[in-house]
Amino acid sequence: MMKTILQKKSALCALIVLGVLLLLTLFAEFLSPYYFDAEDRDNPYQPPTRLHFMDKDGNFHFIPFVYKYSNYLNDNYERIYVEDTSERFPIKIFHKGDKYMFWGLFEWDRHLFGVSEGAKIHLFGTDLRGRDLLSRIFMGARISLSIGIIGVFISMVFGTLIGGVAGYFGGRTDQVIMRLAELFMMIPTFYLLLAIRSSLPAHLTSFQVYFLVTCILSVIGWAGLARIIRGMVLSIKERDFVLAARLLGTSHLKVITRHILPHTASYLLVVISVSIPGYILAESALSFLGLGIQEPVVSWGMLLSEALSITQLKFHAWVLIPGFFIFITIFSFNILGDALRDVSDPLTHG
Repeated sequence: MMKTILQKKSALCALIVLGVLLLLTLFAEFLSPYYFDAEDRDNPYQPPTRLHFMDKDGNFHFIPFVYKYSNYLNDNYERIYVEDTSERFPIKIFHKGDKYMFWGLFEWDRHLFGVSEGAKIHLFGTDLRGRDLLSRIFMGARISLSIGIIGVFISMVFGTLIGGVAGYFGGRTDQVIMRLAELFMMIPTFYLLLAIRSSLPAHLTSFQVYFLVTCILSVIGWAGLARIIRGMVLSIKERDFVLAARLLGTSHLKVITRHILPHTASYLLVVISVSIPGYILAESALSFLGLGIQEPVVSWGMLLSEALSITQLKFHAWVLIPGFFIFITIFSFNILGDALRDVSDPLTHG
């Protein structure tokens, strides 16, 4: 299956993009030029730093460099940023900068790149409090992607087990479980999400909000999967190998988990790849509305909340950059899901 997927150029590109995003989540602190919550109140909404190869005298430099930015308020109280071309600040690799705790395990102060003290490099600009947007996007990837992956995993476990039990036992058990699933499916997902999140206490720690948002998304997502797994189990349980296992006295739990559910694995791969975007969007929507991830933890949806104002978009268009990361992630997962669907469907693949 994997070889066939790699032969599809679009799926291969999607895998590369998702691989890069995975590296961002694993090494976000190191890849970021600054600590994600480091503030520079003197430089709010600084535009993206320009990289230069040619200095003011027309000389070419192989190592890119930046200039120091200064700012002032014009007559309309608009903050204007200008480059000071009197001194160059070359880009340094494995730069010694802000200290951080790498995955909370040990303290380190090395970053992939940076510039000498006296200048700043903000490739994606800064936010209202002068924090580097690139560093915050990298750290936000860890939260947004992990919520999607963990949420899908939890809902997949519950959905497959509940759907497997319903399909295997049938009868009244099937009726009760399916009516419960239909009850969840009848309620508009987004409004249910808002209602559950709004009913929770307002004063929660960042970890508690993260955990609760993940659980909420998982609770909402299991019903549709359970219905489909139930339909597959109704067919699989009549096969000879399942009947043989039951005649040998194998327990119902082992029959379901060892003989029936493994035959749904190809479908589950497709479900995982196409469901993760929904979880990422749901978390982004909650955080965008101020009901999801809160400071000091950062997610893509929370970063995008700064784009609520038309004024911000007009004067600080770079605050929309987190939205591009959301788009490219969802697009890549959807392409990968389509490729998996083509491979697993015998009508479209050989």
